Amino acid sequence: MFPFLHLFLFLYLSFSCYGQSSNSSSASTPCPLDFGALRKMIDQNSKRPTLNSTAQCQYIRQGLRLVESEYLRRTNSFFPPLTSSDSCWNSYQSLVNDYVRNFDIRTSCGIQTSWISQGCMNITTRFEFESKVSPAALSNIVSSCNQSLENNSPCATCTTSLSSLASYLTGPSVGNVFDCAAYPSIYAAAFANHFGPTDEGTAKCLFLLDITAASSGKGKKNVVIIVVVVVCVLVLALVVLGYWFLWRPRKIRLAHKWNTRRLESNLSSRLDSISGSTTLVRFTFEEIKVATKNFSRANIVGTGGYGNVYKGVLPGGIEVALKRFKNCSISGDANFIHEVEVIASVRHVNLVALRGYCTATTPFEGHQRIIVCDLMKNGSLHDHLFGTRHEKLSWGIRQKVAIGTARGLAYLHYGAQPGIIHRDIKASNILLDDSFEPKVADFGLAKFTPEGMTHLTTRVAGTMGYVAPEYALYGQLTERSDVYSFGVVLLELLSGKKAMIEFNDGQPTLLTDWAWSLVREGRALDVLEDNIPYLGPPEVMEKYVLVAVLCSHPQLYARPTMDQVVNMLDADIPVPTIPERPISLIADLDDIERSVSSSGGSGNLSTAAGYQPYIFEREAPLADSDSVKARTLDHRS
Repeated sequence: MFPFLHLFLFLYLSFSCYGQSSNSSSASTPCPLDFGALRKMIDQNSKRPTLNSTAQCQYIRQGLRLVESEYLRRTNSFFPPLTSSDSCWNSYQSLVNDYVRNFDIRTSCGIQTSWISQGCMNITTRFEFESKVSPAALSNIVSSCNQSLENNSPCATCTTSLSSLASYLTGPSVGNVFDCAAYPSIYAAAFANHFGPTDEGTAKCLFLLDITAASSGKGKKNVVIIVVVVVCVLVLALVVLGYWFLWRPRKIRLAHKWNTRRLESNLSSRLDSISGSTTLVRFTFEEIKVATKNFSRANIVGTGGYGNVYKGVLPGGIEVALKRFKNCSISGDANFIHEVEVIASVRHVNLVALRGYCTATTPFEGHQRIIVCDLMKNGSLHDHLFGTRHEKLSWGIRQKVAIGTARGLAYLHYGAQPGIIHRDIKASNILLDDSFEPKVADFGLAKFTPEGMTHLTTRVAGTMGYVAPEYALYGQLTERSDVYSFGVVLLELLSGKKAMIEFNDGQPTLLTDWAWSLVREGRALDVLEDNIPYLGPPEVMEKYVLVAVLCSHPQLYARPTMDQVVNMLDADIPVPTIPERPISLIADLDDIERSVSSSGGSGNLSTAAGYQPYIFEREAPLADSDSVKARTLDHRS
């Protein structure tokens, strides 16, 4: 799919706007943007495929950001003057009209004229941007991005450094043309990378404009089409001949062979489109069997609804993890391709990295679908909290896991383009490398989120205890659904208890409700697991508990974004007011009656304190250090 998207962008942006002067009559000031810079980057002989309006709008925005970066490089200004907004849109529109009929940029993409000259936090110049960011962060961007970004490794280094700027750019954005997340890429292409925005590697990495794929993809596509057509014709001829001369005993076998070839051909075509602009390795099934010792049971390091995960060793002694999908059918292939697509589209130190994949069909093993990732020798967070690894994690490691996981999710939500909702954040999907750096894994349920879109679905996915209430009850899916799941995982990490707790009376209790009850009573430190090695400062540990309770709040409006979570965990930023929670879904009648009587109410739940979340709020402040230390000693004893 991606080569087609790239191809389209380079097609309809292929001509420079030499007719700007003719359009300037409709605006008071001529457009200073140089759309001609795009023309030098495009193969004019390419043919544009049909794309929906959402994809067209996304690539129009990306192309415009590249032009703005070139403008920033020349003038030190991110945007043209407001008086030239209309002439700039008219210039861009005249270019688009040559390739997309009846597609008005502003109407179709929901863009207002003034947005081309406005952005996030009123930042309009290079000086204003640099004043918002620390000198150390700017120096890190220059050292990471001032190189050719053609290949994945330097590109990943650059984009990872850019993701660190999210904490500095948290203000309101104007419209949907330039948001806070666009500034780092525009700035880096203009000043940090000496090749400039129009370099092929820079455009591919920072603006997702893959020129090489656009120019070279045509020949590959034609070869694939010719091969598929020839194979289909030959197979059809053999089937017809066999029908007349050999048929009846072989009918079932020939039909199965035909379906297999068609399935493998379609799968290969889609995977080639994904890996065309990446360095993914396509392993043979024999290589996979050698690496896993023929899928030995002794090499199984994980299991799930999708199948098993095996430990393997590639030539050269490289240890990897191999996820082998079961239920390999047309529907199973859709899940496999989706996971490959998601993992291949993201690069971050706190997300699991994809090395390659394997697809094969054999007479004895059937359809084989396998993805190959780096092996995490420390297993999953679930293994350390509830599994076979009995040594307790120190406070420093727990803090590292919490911050790293938060950063990985923040990148998925706001660093990836388009954004991604994971939908299955839980302890078993947080992997730990040799230095206990967390890696978010298992993107089988992940969902791409085009800008400004909220999902409503009747097919809820996820794991019980981690799914946000609004998603489980109403199918409302947003980035803050992941925030809720992260809050549950953070509570598990801090308390050593599972998402669903069963006390001695046999009644199940949500971990989130149990933690909230302690925080409400001023006993936040009692949430922490007993005997955590090498405790941290009490005020910091209490702050982590408050962040976990805030993230796992049952009401969507009360939860922070993952960018805000990173700032609270990793910086000296206080936890905001925690709203009162509504009544638990699994509370029994006795709990309700006790709550009403303790509130002094008349028995009407609608007026009882503690069950009007939009009216009653309480501050959950950090206690002074002396009282915290006293509670810590009392808790440990």
